[in-house]
Amino acid sequence: MHAAAQRLVGKHDFTTFRSTECQAKSPIKTLDVLEVTRLGEDISIRAVARSFLHNQVRSMVGSLVVVGEGKWSADDLGKVLNARDRAACGAVAPPDGLYLMQVDY
Repeated sequence: MHAAAQRLVGKHDFTTFRSTECQAKSPIKTLDVLEVTRLGEDISIRAVARSFLHNQVRSMVGSLVVVGEGKWSADDLGKVLNARDRAACGAVAPPDGLYLMQVDY
């Protein structure tokens, strides 16, 4: 999952991971960090960026779950990103367990 997540790091058009209700002017965002770590049964995902699209993190996590289940490879996740099509995205992860850890100004 971590190796696949690295396909999303950098400046990309994140339309695939954008909610249909997103009001951002542009789907272009720069994802600085996307780390996936595992401790026993717990999987943690840390995302760092200047800003995110509506449901971007939950959509990326849902797609990473598909990778973790072995249904997609890292290459598949790259293709999903490049599709720029919401229908290509995995299920949106539920908000349970999602925490805003820090805001820098």
